[in-house]
Parts: sequence; C-alpha cells; structure tokens
Amino acid sequence: MNKQEILEFITKNRTSHLATLEDGAPRVRAIGIAKADEDGIRFQTWKSKDVGKQLERNPEVELCFNNYEEGIQVRVRGSVVPVDDAASKEDFIPRRPQFQKWIDEGQEPIMYCLKNGLAHIWTLEKNFESKEFIHL
Repeated sequence: MNKQEILEFITKNRTSHLATLEDGAPRVRAIGIAKADEDGIRFQTWKSKDVGKQLERNPEVELCFNNYEEGIQVRVRGSVVPVDDAASKEDFIPRRPQFQKWIDEGQEPIMYCLKNGLAHIWTLEKNFESKEFIHL
C-alpha cells in the first residue's frame, strides 16, 4: 500500500484502537476517526476524559485499524496535536448529534490530529517479514 491507499483504508475502516500511556502503563480503547487525509488523521475525545488527559501529558500514540474480512491491519504511530480550528468544530456535531447533550452539560470536546505518522501494514502473508514503514 502507498500513502493514498492507506488513507483510503483508514477512511473505509474508521474504527481504530488508540494506544496511549498513563503513568508508564499502556491504555487502549476503540475510537472513531473523524477524518484521514493529507493533513493527518483526526479524532475527537473529551478534555475531561482520561484519554484527553493522557494525550495532554504524552502525545505519542499508536492507532490500529483492521479489516478482518480482507485480513489487513494498518498501524500508525506518531505524535498528536490538538486541533482548534472552526471548521473542525462546526463539522463535529452534525456528524455526531448524540454528543450534543454532553456539550449542553458543559463537557468540552477536543480534536486531535496525528501528522507525519509512520504506518505499517500487516497481512497474514507478511506475518514474519521485516517491518516496512510508510510516511504519512
């Protein structure tokens, strides 16, 4: 896969498992990807949640995307940065209206972007081959 094919794979397989660190211990959870393109991979969480606090302390992450039917896994690692642009905020609620109640209760969403990540593609056929990384 090349960079564009990886971004298309992520766009089609939007649920990722996000790995962070908390006090030196790994933490993994599923998270939906808002967007994957030339500008990076974007996802949203909440400032008050543990994941938001973990990312604030240590922005190093790994995202893992799977398509079980095709037998493909794409892992992307790198640093995330908070995104604070109006377009991302305006696009957020129309795509996830179920979150409006939490915003109304005072919860603050935050968008993160992983730029310049390193991607690795795993398939059963490549199971024991040396890892090759693709810059995103």
